[in-house]
Amino acid sequence: MFIGHMPAGYISAKLLFKQLADTGVSAKLFVLAGVLGGIAPDFDMFYFYLIDNRQNHHHTYWPHYPVLWLSLLTASSIWFRLATNKSGAALALIFSISGFVHMLLDSIVGDIWWFAPLIDKPYAIFTVEAVYSPWWLNFILHWSFALELLVLAWAYYLWRSKPANP
Repeated sequence: MFIGHMPAGYISAKLLFKQLADTGVSAKLFVLAGVLGGIAPDFDMFYFYLIDNRQNHHHTYWPHYPVLWLSLLTASSIWFRLATNKSGAALALIFSISGFVHMLLDSIVGDIWWFAPLIDKPYAIFTVEAVYSPWWLNFILHWSFALELLVLAWAYYLWRSKPANP
């Protein structure tokens, strides 16, 4: 996924803010945490380009391990339930939810090592054939890019929509 992770984090935060609004966190900070969580797994791209010299698929690095995001999601859920001051827990919760949504979205056409680090096997729902050069054209010209555009359009719609109850 190329353009869908940030809007997906935005969507997650916008849809969940009302349920967590009584935590005292501002809507802007909540959405920021959601957006950052949506792109956080791709922070491994710095390592991929600057240190690893593109030798390994960046989805094999620990920021793309679903077990990490499930662990963060579990820990932040427990924290949220037990905390008296829920603002930090709410931010951690939306961050980890958006990070896990990133894993789900990458699983559509991108290999995700769902059982890493225990099992070294990638999983993807669909495969993008390598037909075009440069490599990224294969993804942009694939039907799945329409899903990314839909995610982007949904985020834009939520951004432009007026709240029902101000």
